[in-house]
Amino acid sequence: MTQRRQALMGVLARATLPELESALERFAPLPPIDEPRPAEVGLAMLRGRVGGDGAPFNLGEATVTRAAVRLNAATGVSYILGRAPERARAAAVLDALWQDEAVRFAVEEALGPVRKRIAGAEAATREKTDATRVNFFTLVRGED
Repeated sequence: MTQRRQALMGVLARATLPELESALERFAPLPPIDEPRPAEVGLAMLRGRVGGDGAPFNLGEATVTRAAVRLNAATGVSYILGRAPERARAAAVLDALWQDEAVRFAVEEALGPVRKRIAGAEAATREKTDATRVNFFTLVRGED
């Protein structure tokens, strides 16, 4: 269940505001929404490692928008890179809706076009990368 929610949060973080609003329209009218943590913009420290396993170092800061909403008994949260309070709130509402098993499938279905767009963009990036890939090989001399 945790991995499925993590995957959902990844989709919500990459979705555009029109895509999120389109998905939310399917669930109108929404029940009353409580905002224990309204959308707020802040900074997050980015950490890196040389070679992926070296000593960690501070790379810099990134602007992040976070939001939390309570819908029925579920608390939805979201973290969005950049300044996007509307996107963060919409993503948090969809996260709260997803936690209700009765509408989980409908939320997944509403986010289908977003998943397709993300998969297409990743495939295009992979294709561009593969087109410029250089394969190195060593010829063996017969004297050895």
